[in-house]
Amino acid sequence: MTTSASPTTPPGAASSREPRGPATPWLPVAAGVLTLVLWASAFVGIRHLGSAVPPGALSLGRLLVAAAALGALLLTRPAHARRWPARRHVPLLLLCGASWFGIYNLALNAAEQRIDAGTAALVVQVGPILVALLATVFLGEQLHRWLVVGMGIGFAGVVVIAQGSAGHESGDLTGVLLAVVAAATYAVGVLSQKPVLGSAGPLETTFLACVIGAVVCLPWAGELVDVAGTASVGTVLGVVYLGLLPTAVAFTTWAYALSHTNASTLALTTFLVPFLAAALAWPLLDEVPPLLAFVGGTLCIAGVLLTRRRPRAEVAAPVPDAGRDVEA
Repeated sequence: MTTSASPTTPPGAASSREPRGPATPWLPVAAGVLTLVLWASAFVGIRHLGSAVPPGALSLGRLLVAAAALGALLLTRPAHARRWPARRHVPLLLLCGASWFGIYNLALNAAEQRIDAGTAALVVQVGPILVALLATVFLGEQLHRWLVVGMGIGFAGVVVIAQGSAGHESGDLTGVLLAVVAAATYAVGVLSQKPVLGSAGPLETTFLACVIGAVVCLPWAGELVDVAGTASVGTVLGVVYLGLLPTAVAFTTWAYALSHTNASTLALTTFLVPFLAAALAWPLLDEVPPLLAFVGGTLCIAGVLLTRRRPRAEVAAPVPDAGRDVEA
């Protein structure tokens, strides 16, 4: 349902500061919890709609609904109250929208036509590991031994999930690899969104990212028109649900929580999503991931937790956190 970490600032930024504290301290926590529940429901909704709506049409329809809802909400705000991204953040915003909102949706929707909702959510959990890895490349974070160990364990978990899915009636290796692509684009989105929130509001950021993602998905516009002409009312309502709640609402609440906390810390909470998704898929779709998917998912989560450990020297003299707001 989706911004990240480092001791140095990304290109175009010069300094870092602590995340802004909200007037009501519990609001970011509540926003984060709501995000996780809605994102978990999205895995189930995508799986349910997979037989009726192709991946491209589902991605475009979902993003158009979200953009329309957020755009309407923005119109109710006075012009002076809207906080648009600074010009220096436009490239990062384009990267976030294209990767996390565009390619992520396409890859995940295609993955869930091949693997069950719970397994897809488990594979996407390598996202925080990729966030940590990319932070060492682009944000200058140290490549310490716990990061290397955590990445090794996390990717071993993906291999285990792939093995379990390959021999399961509801999955195959291609589906797992597509989910890995979704995890990678999630990581890129996490890294690129955080600096944008230093100048723009959560609502404005999410709206623009949805528009950018929809543009990426425009090649499937004809496919969406065909679906709209033949789909049942239930299918249309399912697409609307994905656009309004797991996208418009959940990405906005995520951005709000992110603007008030560390990105790396917030990203760790997403390890709850696969288990919420599996819990929802069991009664709603009558499907449970193969046992090896849970074993692999546990390894992925363990890997994520290990990447957040720091060598003793760093604990004694901590460096600025990667998830802090950045401003030029």
